[in-house]
Amino acid sequence: MAGHFARRVDCMKASEIREILKVTERPEVISFAGGLPAPELFPVEEMKAVCAAVLSDDGRSALQYSTTEGYQPLREMISARMAEAGIESSNDNVLIVTGSQQGLDLTGKVFLDEGDIVICESPTYLAAINAFKTYMPQFVEVAMDEQGMMMTALEEALKRNRKAKFIYTVPDFQNPTGRTMSIDRRKKLVELANQYDVMVLEDNPYGELRFAGEPVPPVKAFDTEGRVIYQSTFSKVLTPGIRVGWLCAEPEVLQKYVIFKQSTDLHTNTMAQRQVSKFIEMFDLEAHIEKIRKVYKVRRNLMLETIRNEFPEGVTYTQPDGGLFLWVELPEGINARELLVSCLEKQVAFVPGGAFFPNGGKENTLRLNFSNMSEERIVEGVTRIGKLIKELCQEKDRQ
Repeated sequence: MAGHFARRVDCMKASEIREILKVTERPEVISFAGGLPAPELFPVEEMKAVCAAVLSDDGRSALQYSTTEGYQPLREMISARMAEAGIESSNDNVLIVTGSQQGLDLTGKVFLDEGDIVICESPTYLAAINAFKTYMPQFVEVAMDEQGMMMTALEEALKRNRKAKFIYTVPDFQNPTGRTMSIDRRKKLVELANQYDVMVLEDNPYGELRFAGEPVPPVKAFDTEGRVIYQSTFSKVLTPGIRVGWLCAEPEVLQKYVIFKQSTDLHTNTMAQRQVSKFIEMFDLEAHIEKIRKVYKVRRNLMLETIRNEFPEGVTYTQPDGGLFLWVELPEGINARELLVSCLEKQVAFVPGGAFFPNGGKENTLRLNFSNMSEERIVEGVTRIGKLIKELCQEKDRQ
């Protein structure tokens, strides 16, 4: 059978996160693995009212095929929300997609041929790596510090790779590190994109989940030549199960996405789009997001406090101002995949950091999610991880 498959099948493998999540479905497992929102914050009762209202108001249209571009009232609402963040757009700039993941896949379809260059942060979002890998590109990684992608390193990468197709960045509370790109670097990123004639894909699923510090305008807000393609989603601020996200780009760019989306799924779920629109119409989305922020801030603080108390010296970690994740770097020689095996035996899970480097390496890192577990389980789970890290460090010292 092997000879019947496309060559791209050989370069694809199952998502490491999804494979770990199969284990974490067991209720006894304390999971810091997935980027899952807290399910107890989902607006279940409100969504019951929303579903009834959508079906009552125009049920036949809600259950019918729709345009590829998306439900117009929702696109108008999205444009208004983006304008508040500094992105000027209209309906012609907005395409509704089936979650951010479809935006990543469509970007690969629109821009990538085999062997093309994708420039990305190091580390970067694992699901983006997997989406782009389908189209068999080469990845050029750019180092980060606490202010995000380093612009001197980015310029060097652009000089060496003059035909790079696009720069991929998650500038707000980056997945996996939780870091946020500074405003000066956002401006410089656009300047370099203009100078080296390259597109930028700005992925911003977490930007509204800020619970410390001042908001920073999106990279797209500084776009002067229409090079920045912006994507976001309602998955982290409403519910991921509805799978509604969007892309914002220049009309001539967006039309390419529309053509490929038509061949992929025709359009995003009509009912789901109308549910999101009706929720925004009937309820206070900002108040709902503020409720989420408060809970996640408590959980982030508790995870950081427990790490300070329970992890040994020599372990470093990020302290994000928002989002869902923080990033841990273990002492050299401590392999996070080996740590995970021991942690799973103790009913605790996380994602080893090596998975977030498209060209491999940095196996002494890991990502922890703080949004999905209760406060009690955060303390217990981090304490267990800390104990096992200490044991590995002691074993290494004896060698």
